[in-house]
Amino acid sequence: MPAFLLIVITLVAFYFAYKFYSRYLAEKVYRLDPNFVTPAHAMRDGVDFVPTHKHVLLGHHFTSVAGAAPIVGPAIAVYWGWLPALTWVILGTIFAAGVHDFGSIVVSARNRGQNIGTLSGKVVSARASTLFLLIIFFLLTLVNAVFGVVMAILFEKNPGAVVPALIVIPIAVFIGQWAYRMGRSIVIPSILGLLLLYAAIPVGQAYPIYVDGLAEAVGLSVRTTWIILIFAYTWIASRLPVWVLLQPRDYINGQQLIVALAVIFLGVLIGWDTISAPAVNEVAPNSPHWFPYLFITVACGAISGFHSLVASGTTSKQLGNETEARFVGYGGALGEGALALAAILACTAGLGAAGDWNAAYADFGAASGGALGHFVTGTGHFLSNLGIPATLGATFAAVVVITFAGTTMDTGVRLQRYILEEIAELAGVKALVGRVNLLTTLAVLIPLGLALLPGGDSSGGKGFAFGRLWTLFGTTNQLTAGLALSIIGVWLLARNRNPLAALIPLVFLLFMTTWALLLNLGDFFAKGDWLLLVMDAAIFVLAAWLVVEAFTAFNRERRNPSAAAEES
Repeated sequence: MPAFLLIVITLVAFYFAYKFYSRYLAEKVYRLDPNFVTPAHAMRDGVDFVPTHKHVLLGHHFTSVAGAAPIVGPAIAVYWGWLPALTWVILGTIFAAGVHDFGSIVVSARNRGQNIGTLSGKVVSARASTLFLLIIFFLLTLVNAVFGVVMAILFEKNPGAVVPALIVIPIAVFIGQWAYRMGRSIVIPSILGLLLLYAAIPVGQAYPIYVDGLAEAVGLSVRTTWIILIFAYTWIASRLPVWVLLQPRDYINGQQLIVALAVIFLGVLIGWDTISAPAVNEVAPNSPHWFPYLFITVACGAISGFHSLVASGTTSKQLGNETEARFVGYGGALGEGALALAAILACTAGLGAAGDWNAAYADFGAASGGALGHFVTGTGHFLSNLGIPATLGATFAAVVVITFAGTTMDTGVRLQRYILEEIAELAGVKALVGRVNLLTTLAVLIPLGLALLPGGDSSGGKGFAFGRLWTLFGTTNQLTAGLALSIIGVWLLARNRNPLAALIPLVFLLFMTTWALLLNLGDFFAKGDWLLLVMDAAIFVLAAWLVVEAFTAFNRERRNPSAAAEES
């Protein structure tokens, strides 16, 4: 099977989905209003509420939601074969992620930029808000812990990626000052910034940065040292106004996505690589079956609840015009689907002959433990088809993942700060309300502690980071997506609109994630992972309770639609 054929099939499907289905959602379901005053204008504060050009906002939204997940998830999922993984990416992106991300932005923008957890209290019930906030707290903790370990692994294995990953920070700060303080266009500076980032890649290879000496001095492993340094950086980054670092770096990363996809797809075409993985793989003994685990392993790249947190937590606060929600929300989902496609290709056509693939994916443990390495190696091979040395191409791939993951952690910790403050307000803990530095510290220390648990620091991606913790992250992530869709569905019913676009993926996700949560409970118990067992059980109870609340709200609106007036 020529790999380029998969590119054509996927991109054609995405083109028609945006042209027709997203237009249907915009005009018939969400009914976008170009005259609606968005929170970015109505509540402008120069820090979180900032009207932003749609292309810049797309860059922020995409790179915040992408991170490493649309790469790692598909890179693991091809263990079951490229056909199940690609099918879920295409159908999930078009009919689930696009509806979910797009709708989360619209519903939040129509409610003063409130996050999806707070919205559940307004749309479903007051009790639902508390339940959802707790689930979001668990999800953000898992997201930040997993991505922190992902970045640490890449820095440890690719020390040549450290310099380009660091140099993007001052470049982004300069661009932010240029655009916000001086009111200049961001396009040319961001292109120059991207070129400087790429110029730094061979510099990084020539001058790799190791932290072995620092690690030895403080008595820690190299990976643990990187994890701590990454979270320390995240504390600082998440405290800055969005225009200082987050937005301009996201714009650079948005352009980097285009370049990365272009060179990967062009490399596939020039090399005319073929798929070495089977369409459907025979599962090894003691490895999980793709039903239901495929649908929680590939979250970002198909549908991800974390997107609703970003969409309602930061993106809706920067939306300049409501009609741009289609471009940012649905377009961002398609971009992530394309990145997931690139990961599938790198891990099925970029690893060499069928024998090489079989060795790399001998069982599920090898697939999950080596996912990042398989993507980096495969991408390096594609770039070698273009005359770029494979080692340089591998560093390029590592930089892409690191910069995306860094942005996701920045946004994730920022969102965790918001959630902690809301939980403190509900609990009556006034000492935390308004204490930004203290809340940010808590938002960093909680996932840092999870990332440093025994096993999370083990070599080869084993332990919590890419094994059972990734599975729990996936189930919580998809469960959050289903619950966000339930809020969107109730919101639509209250306005006498057809909710099927949200309800169909909602039912599918709730079934798959509930199944996976129950399987995880048995697995965690059998392996003695008591912390993850407690977390899984707590998430399951909260989710079941919230499903009951949402079902009650559905019945209420179905029997007696409130015909709610549009929010102003």
